Amino acid sequence: MASNRKITSLVADWFGLHARALPWRRTVRGRRDPYVSLVSEIMLQQTQVSRVLERFDGFIDRFPTAQALADAPEEAVLGAWSGLGYYRRARSLQAAARVICEDHGGRVPRDLDDLIALPGVGRYTAGAICSIVFGQPVPIVDGNVVRVLARLDGIDGPPDHARSWARADELAQQAKTPALFNEGLMELGATVCTPRNPRCGDCPLKTHCKAHAACTQEQIPSPKPKSKRQVLHASSMVAIDGRGRVLVEQRPADGLWGGLWQVPTVERASKAVGLRELRDLFPCRSIGRVSAFRFDTTHREVRFVVYKAIGVRAGGGRQWMTRRGLSQLGVSNAQRRVLDAVGIELDSCVRSGT
Repeated sequence: MASNRKITSLVADWFGLHARALPWRRTVRGRRDPYVSLVSEIMLQQTQVSRVLERFDGFIDRFPTAQALADAPEEAVLGAWSGLGYYRRARSLQAAARVICEDHGGRVPRDLDDLIALPGVGRYTAGAICSIVFGQPVPIVDGNVVRVLARLDGIDGPPDHARSWARADELAQQAKTPALFNEGLMELGATVCTPRNPRCGDCPLKTHCKAHAACTQEQIPSPKPKSKRQVLHASSMVAIDGRGRVLVEQRPADGLWGGLWQVPTVERASKAVGLRELRDLFPCRSIGRVSAFRFDTTHREVRFVVYKAIGVRAGGGRQWMTRRGLSQLGVSNAQRRVLDAVGIELDSCVRSGT
C-alpha cells in the first residue's frame, strides 16, 4: 500500500509541474467545467489531441452549454464537428446533452452510474468526469494508461484491459488527489511513456518501473495483431455550376460517414466504377479524371478516384450548395481531400465568404 501511495503521489506531483496547457483544462475558481470536460472527453475518443485542438474552442463557442447543444440542429453540430471523424460521437454527445437537460436539470451528473447511462459515455469517460472534475477515487483506463501500468509492473504480452482496470482502481483508491493522479497517468503515457522511444530519464516512476529495470520498456506491451482492412472503391464526381456552387448529396444516416455531405459518390466493394458507367449515372456534357488517393479508416481502406464534371443537373436527392454553406455542414476528411483535388478548400471558404 505504501508503494501505491508513493506512485500516485509521484505522478500527481509530476503532472502539477508538466501538464500541457490544453483549453479543456481551464478552471473557473479552481474547478473544471463538467460540460466542457464532457465535450473534450468525447472528442478525444480515438482522436489525436492536435486534431481536437483545431475544433474544440470553436465548438464550445458555438455550443457553450448542454442546453445550447441540446437545442441545436443536428446539421449544425455535425458541421462544428467536421474534421474530427467518428461522427457518431457527435450525435451521441448531442443525445447526452438532451438527457442532461431533461433528466438532470442541465447539469452533468456526478454519479458514475448516471454518467454511464448517458448516450456515448462508457466506463472510461464516466470515470474521467468523476475523477478529474469531481475528485472521486474512480479509475480511468485508456491506451496510454494500459501501457504505463504494464511497463510499471513489468507485464509482458498483449494489452490486458481487465488487469489494467483492476490495477488503476487499486491506485486511484490510494491517491490523495485522484484528479491529478488520473490525468497525470494519461499525460505520462502521452508525453513520456510513449509507445516508441519512451523518455525514461524524464519519468517520475523510473525507480519503481520493472520494465525500465529490465530494459524491456520497448517490448512492453507487445503489439496486438492488426486486422486486415476491407477495401472499398469510391468514385467521386465534383461538379461546379456557373455560380460557383458545388453539387452535393447527403449520405444515409447509418453506416460509414453516416449523415454527412459529399459530392456525388459511387461506392463498390469489388472494383471502382468506370468512367462510362459514371457518365450514365450522372449525365453531363463532359467528365474527366482528376486524381486518386487512398483513405484509411479503422476498418476500411477506401480507394478514391476523383472526377470533375461539367453540365451536370441536380436531382435525385442532390442539390447545389455554396461553398460557404457546405463549410458549415458535416463533411468527412475524405471528402475534404476530394474537394482539395479540384482546388476547393472548405475552411478558407468561410474566411473569404465564397
